Amino acid sequence: MQPVREVIIVGGGLAGLTAAIHLSKAGLHVTVIEKHPYPRHKVCGEYISNEVLPYLQWLDADPGVLSPALIERVCISTVAGRKVETRLPLGGFGISRFALDAFLMEKAVNNGVQLLQDTVTNVSFVNEQFAIETAANGTLFAAHAIGAYGKRAALDQQLNRDFWEKKSPWLAVKAHYQADFPDGLVALHNFRGGYCGVSKVEKNIVNICYLASYEVFKHYRNIDEHRREVLYENKFLKEIFTNSEPLFERPLTISQVSFSEKKKVEQHILMTGDTAGLIHPLCGNGMAMAISSAQLAAQQILDGQPRLALEKAYTRKWNQQFAKRMKAGSLLSTIFTHPWLSGLTMGTVVAMPVLLPFIIRQTHGKPLSV
Repeated sequence: MQPVREVIIVGGGLAGLTAAIHLSKAGLHVTVIEKHPYPRHKVCGEYISNEVLPYLQWLDADPGVLSPALIERVCISTVAGRKVETRLPLGGFGISRFALDAFLMEKAVNNGVQLLQDTVTNVSFVNEQFAIETAANGTLFAAHAIGAYGKRAALDQQLNRDFWEKKSPWLAVKAHYQADFPDGLVALHNFRGGYCGVSKVEKNIVNICYLASYEVFKHYRNIDEHRREVLYENKFLKEIFTNSEPLFERPLTISQVSFSEKKKVEQHILMTGDTAGLIHPLCGNGMAMAISSAQLAAQQILDGQPRLALEKAYTRKWNQQFAKRMKAGSLLSTIFTHPWLSGLTMGTVVAMPVLLPFIIRQTHGKPLSV
């Protein structure tokens, strides 16, 4: 029989690797199971708020060594061509998931984390321990389990998670480009049925990632036609795309992007990152939230409370830290996907620019204490 590991983390993205680094730094034996090889590109806005920077530095995982693009300003535009810009209260940085995940993986392995490239097919909890069935490594056992496998996976269906049966109307598209885009800026451009984030990452590369309504998208033959006929209605997006050179052969896409409410603990597994809840990309802060949730999960395991108390504490602290942001993100998404609401809101913000930093603060947190 396999020995009982201290912690198994299902998924080796931002949240999974960050939690692994934190727990291994404290001396725990951690195993991360990730089905994909490193490094690889992912559909992601690739902007991180500086709120998590002190924590990453405490983990000895300072992303500054990767020469990220520093970001200090944000601009928002509507389909009608109205635009407003302001400074970000905390600022942030742009870094590709290709570079960041590989960096964190190397840090985790150097800390002694066991990394298995494998697929988890089932998780059960019996006699106060987890039995985690995998395709290649058999059944592994652990005292604690963390879910960090992303937005949507077959494991969600196996766990009978509530959101699985709900159809999502969203499609996400991302690619890298060579373009003349301002330094220090993250732009959020609204279009009919969605919105698009544009910012630089390392090596002066421009990341363009957008969320599109499938209800609008289905009327067009493909991504290229949808972009020309829908995204180009926003003059700022048309200018960006027509003056950019794609660096990917084809854009990356994911469908069934769900913003439904998710439980933070499922069958005693602590859920982190997008596995615990996905904030609308319009808020541009999902990466920071993933890292923050990893800190919460690691801290609760290290506190050594009885399991029921640990799970209640994790859920409570997750909600304290993120529930308000999630509601704000949902509200902003509703506003910016309805033309008359977005026009009214932008008109108000243009007339009263002081409102924009206030709105941004509703979707961002304070610097993490360590």
